[in-house]
Amino acid sequence: MTLADYLLFLPACFALNMAFGPNNLLSLSNGARDGTVRAVAAASGRLVAFAIMIAVAGLGLGTLLTASELAFAVVKWLGAAYLIWLGIKLLRADAPAPDREAAGPSQPLGALIRQEFWVAAGNPKAILIFTAFFPQFVVPQDYAASFTLLGASFLVLEVVAITIYALIGARLGRYFRSARPFRWFNRISGGLMIGFGLLLAAARRPAGP
Repeated sequence: MTLADYLLFLPACFALNMAFGPNNLLSLSNGARDGTVRAVAAASGRLVAFAIMIAVAGLGLGTLLTASELAFAVVKWLGAAYLIWLGIKLLRADAPAPDREAAGPSQPLGALIRQEFWVAAGNPKAILIFTAFFPQFVVPQDYAASFTLLGASFLVLEVVAITIYALIGARLGRYFRSARPFRWFNRISGGLMIGFGLLLAAARRPAGP
């Protein structure tokens, strides 16, 4: 891979990392509720899911989601149902106490990590990014090394995006001095999560070549 190609890949990839979706919404809401450090730590579940997807795509198995309508539909509907379920949980969640540090985190870190993992894993369009976007920059003569470089770069940029969203969420959280703003924040986040679930449910399998 030439340096020029790699420098073209980086900003295009970071735009994908920064796109506002269900995982970045989780980092935003986790940052507002539990702070930057816990939000970033929770997003390790997302990184694991993406690393698995990158490995699957690198082995060529990711094309199954493009080729198989059944496989795409199963992942899509499971992912959509999970997003809608999370959205309903947010809508029904109690607002944290004004003194959040004294009250402690609302969920164990392990639960937040699992949420991030399953939200990422339940979106079939995520693995299609790796099967459709990465090959444009892969060097066929050095496939393994170039795909690994692209995958590692994606994960590093994902950490940057996670941190940015978590910081924004934490900054918003500092302005919530009472339970009422948190309650509205949960309602907005829950509504957006349900919206993402409905959009995923309506997604169609990409047409083959």
